[in-house]
Amino acid sequence: MHENRTPPAPPLFTWEFAADPYPAYAWLREHAPVHRTALPSGVEAWLVTRYADARQALADQRLSKNPVHHSESAHGKGKVGIPGERSANLMTHLLNIDPPDHTRLRRLVSKAFTPGRVAQFAPRVQELTDQLIDGFAGTGEADLIHEFAFPLPIYAICDMLGVPREDQDDFRDWAGMMIRHGGGPRGGVARSVKKMRGYLTELIHRKREDLGEDLISGLIRASDHGEHLTEDEAAAMAFILLFAGFETTVNLIGNGVYALLRNPGQRERLQRALAAGDEGLLATGVEELLRYDGPVELATWRFATRDLTIGGQRIAEGDPVLVVLAAADRDPERFADPDTLDLSRRDNQHLGYGHGIHYCLGAPLARLEGQTALATLLRRLPDLRLAADPDDLRWRGGLIMRGLRTLPVEFTPEGTEHA
Repeated sequence: MHENRTPPAPPLFTWEFAADPYPAYAWLREHAPVHRTALPSGVEAWLVTRYADARQALADQRLSKNPVHHSESAHGKGKVGIPGERSANLMTHLLNIDPPDHTRLRRLVSKAFTPGRVAQFAPRVQELTDQLIDGFAGTGEADLIHEFAFPLPIYAICDMLGVPREDQDDFRDWAGMMIRHGGGPRGGVARSVKKMRGYLTELIHRKREDLGEDLISGLIRASDHGEHLTEDEAAAMAFILLFAGFETTVNLIGNGVYALLRNPGQRERLQRALAAGDEGLLATGVEELLRYDGPVELATWRFATRDLTIGGQRIAEGDPVLVVLAAADRDPERFADPDTLDLSRRDNQHLGYGHGIHYCLGAPLARLEGQTALATLLRRLPDLRLAADPDDLRWRGGLIMRGLRTLPVEFTPEGTEHA
């Protein structure tokens, strides 16, 4: 009898799981809320799936972001974190460090990355959004990932960082390699990281001679009690703002549009609100899309700095811990009808941007881009519809991010009435 008390765990990290991980996460929340498993890389890690445990773990200072605390670090090099960042000397960024270094660097970069700066950027995000839609609005069909969701945040973050317009297509190519190939240290990600590192180093040198109002100039200029960012820290910070600031937004827009297309009643509510000039549903709607099928499936790596307990489960010092944001944000103990998309959901303290000291620095920019992209698409292409069987769509493989490879759509070609 004892052998059959708990049914076997569902398979994780298969292609079927990638297409819809939520049933497996529901099983884990109920039967094994803190679950040790072998990841595709071979590294063993704990998955934390309940909302209360996830929120606690995200703010637990006993869980370090620094891979030096990984008990398998000798043979796990390159298997945790972003492929290639170690060899490119880009480790000293906000996703890999703890206080006091994290406190110092975040305070410095926050001065150059304020909500006010993002608000000033709204017209440029709108301009980029319209330019990209102009590129396909007359054709009646598009792949919304490659023609819209992908280039929008790349060009936006390049503009914010101060990457000259003539260099931005190089960044688009490197970012495309990251998204398309992924893989280990010798994969496309690592090659792109190395190229970005070389370019950012050169750009920082150029900007030291001619500071502007952009974010990299702000990083160079920013100081705290006379303490400046080192060049390595400035390059790593620019890199992580780019890396963390584009793929997350690609997936926010892609997953968000897909969820609206699969939930026509909710999409029609949003279109009616926008037509009436009501932006309120757009704001709550983007938060709900982040909760319902957010761009970051698992929070970035954490490592136990001592033996500790999460959700009644003992975690040994050195063990990796991965907080499953996608599972926590569908926890019925926290959210009513969690598997239902409700754009007007009010009580929505989702974990899509994390929680605690590592709460997403770029959240204001992601919200601006998500709201602008969705509102403009629905206004300009009101009969947007999926041009593929949902079962034929493919999700990108990868541990941390959740996003579609392609999102083919059809619509009535836009006429000449749009200025």
